[in-house]
Amino acid sequence: MATPACRLNKQGDDRLTIKKILGISAFYHDSAAALVADGKITAAAQEERFTRVKHDFNFPVNAVDWCLEHAGITAQELDAVVFYEKPLLKFERILETYLAYVPRGLKSFMKAIPLWVGQKLFIPREIDKGLGDQYQGPIYFTTHHQAHAASAFFPSPFEEAAIITLDGVGEWSTTTWGTGQNNRIELKQDIRFPHSLGLLYSAFTYYTGFRVNSGEYKVMGLAPYGEPKYAELIYDNLIDLKEDGSFWLDQRYFNYCQGLTMTSARFHALFGGPPRDPESPLTQRAMDLAASIQVVVEEIMLRIARHVHRKTGQQNLCLAGGVALNCVGNGKLLRESPFENIWIQPAAGDAGGALGAALFAWHQMMDHPRTTELPDAQHGSYLGPRFDQRGIVQYLDTQSAKYTVFEDEEALANRLAALLDEGKVIGHFQGPMEFGPRALGARSILGDARNGETQTVMNLKIKFRESFRPFAPSCLEEKISDYFNIDRPSPYMLLVAQVADDQLNSLSEEQLAKKGFEKLKTVRSDIPAITHVDNSARIQSVNRETAPRYHSIINAFYKRTGCGVIVNTSFNIRGEPIVCSPQDAYRCFMFTDMDALVLENCLCLKEEQPEMPGAEEYRAQFKLD
Repeated sequence: MATPACRLNKQGDDRLTIKKILGISAFYHDSAAALVADGKITAAAQEERFTRVKHDFNFPVNAVDWCLEHAGITAQELDAVVFYEKPLLKFERILETYLAYVPRGLKSFMKAIPLWVGQKLFIPREIDKGLGDQYQGPIYFTTHHQAHAASAFFPSPFEEAAIITLDGVGEWSTTTWGTGQNNRIELKQDIRFPHSLGLLYSAFTYYTGFRVNSGEYKVMGLAPYGEPKYAELIYDNLIDLKEDGSFWLDQRYFNYCQGLTMTSARFHALFGGPPRDPESPLTQRAMDLAASIQVVVEEIMLRIARHVHRKTGQQNLCLAGGVALNCVGNGKLLRESPFENIWIQPAAGDAGGALGAALFAWHQMMDHPRTTELPDAQHGSYLGPRFDQRGIVQYLDTQSAKYTVFEDEEALANRLAALLDEGKVIGHFQGPMEFGPRALGARSILGDARNGETQTVMNLKIKFRESFRPFAPSCLEEKISDYFNIDRPSPYMLLVAQVADDQLNSLSEEQLAKKGFEKLKTVRSDIPAITHVDNSARIQSVNRETAPRYHSIINAFYKRTGCGVIVNTSFNIRGEPIVCSPQDAYRCFMFTDMDALVLENCLCLKEEQPEMPGAEEYRAQFKLD
């Protein structure tokens, strides 16, 4: 591929010895910053966590500031800044697309162009401004899918591997495949816009009444309630799928090239009506549509993987891009593709592009050697801010909060295990914040997986969200195969597997025949709170070395109950990002019906807390009649 563009150092110095590289993704979806120092991933965070604006796409000034502060450096001490896309190439694609659909795309064009002219075409200027005009070094640009590929391969434990990236669209590419070896990646083929697996899935996200770029995981969670009745209709009309996984989308059924929506009138006629109103009840039809697009996407992912395996002969596969967050599809790749090992970037979407851009610059542009690490170089993806005990105590005192400080980690783990055993729901805030969309124990809400009421309680009283949404299990890594049909760790909650047979209950014909949300009433296993209606689970395995506190809590629960699995969901208020600070966490605790909160070594119990202004009014708006 072409050599990435760069802005030369303002002093004319090539700076061949690069030590500290800042990667940035911004202006499209999930802005983020990541810092790589001497090739090591040092810090990474999404802007949304600081601003509290979900999927914040603005320049990640707060994330950048935190990365620099964490490393103890200023912007002047950076050796390179790398942006995860080539804006001119992207603008070329946008202009060509609008011209191809003239005059139908005029409204969309008029909305987009001011943003490009005012900001997106002038990335060096925006970077200079975002760094306080203190940075004088070079600014490099990778392509979007180079950044994804780098984020997938370079932190992986593999010396060589095949690479697949799948998302909505970068500059022109929507899907790429290639290889990585030592400190180099090479992308060999791509599928180009407007033919996009990510946009196909987003079209059904929009059509079933969910928000594009954030509701796709709801479609994935809804799919097991339906039957893939529309799959053949999709194959016969929307997509021409080849045996090698390449595909062509009939644009007559879509509106994303020229309009402000995803689907066209022809699409609506094909599937029997307009898009679902987001506020309307979910119907069996919506469930069947979700099931249909899910099986189609899984088949495309599998065909691409088989083709790439044939072409590369590699036994290892690395994945990134937004579609790589489809953990059901990932699980199918693990079970049915010819690859022996799969590693998926935890921040697979645009945020991870910041990390990939920095790693690409270090290894590929500067030709620094790469040494693999086990289990990987991502450090559990615990790459964000952490807060000290002293500051937490000071904050709790300003709130007149009641808390107990545990000096002994084992005593705290045993206390939390007892609370979980009593059916309590706990907010857990400890250590560095996770990078990526998954809560991995550092910013998580925890519950008892054995309790059949946990899913409903946590959905309706804690998360204030749809009752159909499944929860993920966190499992002791050493016992993962005791509970799930999987033979390897899954540390980043990016693989779905079936609950082990000996954990499942025998169901009657009547129970098996239930449709739609009636399936929710069936207790399917000994760990029903994390068993989805198709007996699957989105697994996080917890490693003693990577997450010692979190492992100790689950281990204490195991010793107390004989169950090595708990419920783990993201620590956030509805409509907000995962909490970042102690202030965010305490507010979420007080605004929901959580029973307990852990802030590092401080334990707060809800019944002991003074009421927080606005909390009762917030909870009341979600109360069921």
